[in-house]
Amino acid sequence: MRSFFTEMFYTLGFFARTIKGVGAFFLRGKVSRKILIMQILFTFVDALSISALLAVGIGAAVNIIGISFLSKLGQERMIYPLLIIIITRELGPLLTAFIIIARSATAIATEVATMVISHEVEAYISVGVDPIEHLAVPRFLGVTISLFLLNVYFSIFGLAGSFAVAQLINPLPPSMYFEYLMEDLSIHDIIISSLKSAIFGMVISIMAILRGFQVERASTEIPVAGLRAVSSSFLWVILANIIITALSYV
Repeated sequence: MRSFFTEMFYTLGFFARTIKGVGAFFLRGKVSRKILIMQILFTFVDALSISALLAVGIGAAVNIIGISFLSKLGQERMIYPLLIIIITRELGPLLTAFIIIARSATAIATEVATMVISHEVEAYISVGVDPIEHLAVPRFLGVTISLFLLNVYFSIFGLAGSFAVAQLINPLPPSMYFEYLMEDLSIHDIIISSLKSAIFGMVISIMAILRGFQVERASTEIPVAGLRAVSSSFLWVILANIIITALSYV
């Protein structure tokens, strides 16, 4: 238990140090901005295809199952708030977080761990470059921005996939379908979805970077850092999701 609290406080301290470095990054981090751009390209752009496929599949499944069940109750109109709750508020942020954990958490942790093992981090420090500002901050921002954008993308494709299925089951004019969605979509839904995606992005990036920095000297620690980054990210994202969801319904 003591080691758990020690690790938690260490993680919070690392998070605070990273947040502190964000301001310095924007002021004088011209070289590191390339890392930020590359991180967004890898985490967001390269994940668009798998996210679109998953979103369309989820949207279609929710529509098929929802319509078949709600029609028995004479409540077909309830499919629209159901779609918003499942895709926009709940599954959108969570599934995009899982995609990024699978793709980027391991990559970031192993990349940072390799730099530590090869003494690149020591070289940065020796020439006066802050490794947090140069290595951690652009990855932190890149993952957080990417998860937010990917969540928006997922929601759009999830609702589009649902619309495609709706046309097969119960054809509606596009204007009517999206009018019903907009009527049931509230600012609260958008805030909760955005908050989840931002927090999940910060959690994943901090866990991945921290696990990379925690390696010592052996090259065999590099794959272990990647596995620890994935397991830690899954754990804390799920816990954060439970807490935010519970608070949002209070």
